Amino acid sequence: MNLKKITPSLSMLMAFEASARLGSFTKAAHELSLTQGAISRQVTALEGALDLPLFIRCGRHIELTEVGRRYALDIAPALARIRGASTRALAFYGGEGGQLNLGALPTFASRWLVPKLASFYQQHPNMVVHIHSRIGEYVLQGTGLDAAINVGVEPFSGLLSERIVPEEMIIVCSPKLLVRNPVRSIEDLFSFRLLHIMARSEAWRELATQYQINPRSALAGPQFETTIHLIQAAVLGIGIGLVARCLVENELNSKELVELPFKGLSAKRDYCLLYSPDKEGHPVLQAFRAWLADQIIESHSL
Repeated sequence: MNLKKITPSLSMLMAFEASARLGSFTKAAHELSLTQGAISRQVTALEGALDLPLFIRCGRHIELTEVGRRYALDIAPALARIRGASTRALAFYGGEGGQLNLGALPTFASRWLVPKLASFYQQHPNMVVHIHSRIGEYVLQGTGLDAAINVGVEPFSGLLSERIVPEEMIIVCSPKLLVRNPVRSIEDLFSFRLLHIMARSEAWRELATQYQINPRSALAGPQFETTIHLIQAAVLGIGIGLVARCLVENELNSKELVELPFKGLSAKRDYCLLYSPDKEGHPVLQAFRAWLADQIIESHSL
């Protein structure tokens, strides 16, 4: 097949896509800052290159043929991706500005990261950090993400990492729950409904083993895909949660939750910023890493 025939010029495609979307050569010309005649010639050239009728012309009125309608639907997303790629490239190399696509665990993003981001924008008003919620393991290659925040144990295969905060897990519940049912011993604790996070489904069993209690005692209770829902359930008194301290600081400060006087699980994992070596020179990532380091120092000093 003739590659030239099936690879029309971008100017032809842009003229056709705009005309198809707007239903008018005149409107397409206005959008693309061309003359109506130039748009008409580009569309005619495209029809000639493809040897297909894309429009039915009735005077000044145009109407897509069926093949034209299907062709317009197919090329519109491709042109949008090209425009998006160009926008991102310009932003990346646009002086002090730029964009960072950051994947983050949803609860960590909402509870730890986003509340602090105002200071990043004060320091870098022309930069933008897009936050994409992700749960589970990250494979950055091919995702469109420049970096990610995940929880795990270093090293992360093929990625550079920087620690943010340890995953120290503490035992929390609503104070209203304790009024009804006091917890005087660790054995009392395991008589309550225990709230589980799917990604850390073994946590309560680890705690039971730590206190030499039958791990089967830790099996009962609802599971939640995101920690934010587990926290909400704990605040409402549905059960007792075993959760990272950094995710419930607001509830502890407001007394919506209280920390029970039993040692939870020591940090075996850390929340980390992850990025591939080829992204190390990304200007917005460099700025974000420097800002993040300041936040970590500030958190430790509190």
